[in-house]
Amino acid sequence: MTFSTQTKDELAHIFPHKKCCQLAELSALIRLDGTITISPQHKVGLNVTTENAAVARKIFRLAKQVYNMDTEVRVLRRMRLRKKNLYCVRFNQQFLPQETNKHEFFKEIGLLGEDGAVLPGIKKSLVKKQCCKRSYLRGVFLGAGSVNSPESNYHLEIITNSSEFAQALTNLINEFDGLNAKISVRKKWNIVYLKESEQIVFFLNIIGAHQALLNFENIRIVKGMRNQVNRLVNCETANLNKTVNASIKQVENIKLIENTIGIDKLSPRLQEIAILRLNNPDVSLKELGEMMMPAISKSGVNHRMRKIEDLAEELRNSMNLKGKRLKKIKKPENY
Repeated sequence: MTFSTQTKDELAHIFPHKKCCQLAELSALIRLDGTITISPQHKVGLNVTTENAAVARKIFRLAKQVYNMDTEVRVLRRMRLRKKNLYCVRFNQQFLPQETNKHEFFKEIGLLGEDGAVLPGIKKSLVKKQCCKRSYLRGVFLGAGSVNSPESNYHLEIITNSSEFAQALTNLINEFDGLNAKISVRKKWNIVYLKESEQIVFFLNIIGAHQALLNFENIRIVKGMRNQVNRLVNCETANLNKTVNASIKQVENIKLIENTIGIDKLSPRLQEIAILRLNNPDVSLKELGEMMMPAISKSGVNHRMRKIEDLAEELRNSMNLKGKRLKKIKKPENY
């Protein structure tokens, strides 16, 4: 079971006590998962489809609680791609016998405006109270939301095919301090998303997914600690490689001096550090300094090593220059 499915299962078992919150959540679910049907006899029906059985039960219960509607749940089997069950909550075509009542119902749940036209955004009366905003967002997430497991990348999104509704939903989410939802377009869909882990945690708290929030935080803490350990290990490895490479270069410089002019030509201070480095190629500069009599600091050792490096570089340059001169005066073989 995915983290998103676990979160929805938790939210599906949260049932608001206030009638206004029940209406807000039901309206969000119908808005995102509902389909209006018209029979050959011109009877209006309403179907709400979901892949989650717990969500279907919640829609059934909300419809019964708010409107005492005659509803039924049908289970459909997908035959293509993911062969999962689809749960269709079907509102009986006789649920509102009078056309005027049907229009009032669609106005109340926010599908139609006061003028009878389709309402593209969110009806303000549905999200007037703070508790209703939370319930509406819970219904929106149950209807078309998903959240990645924090073990991968942090991402929460809600999908809709209406750009106006996406903008209204973004504005509603951003009314809560600390949230900064944004919109992206993916093919024909409008995606309202949150990327920051702190914002996802805050959103889960708003909609009441407290168990999912705790699991999210636990995984995020473990992930953060693991990343910190990896960074420290990588840093230590890089420092070790740097120390080893520097030591190899220092040994090469000292051996060059030894094979050309001899270490005994160096000053006593440089002789001492050169011999110590040859005998201890694996130790750090700090450890080399502690071996000297008297001990010197890391910067003091580094200063002496730079002098040895400068001398070795001068010897290389003179050897290269001498080699070029010999090559220049060499006679051709057929002379």
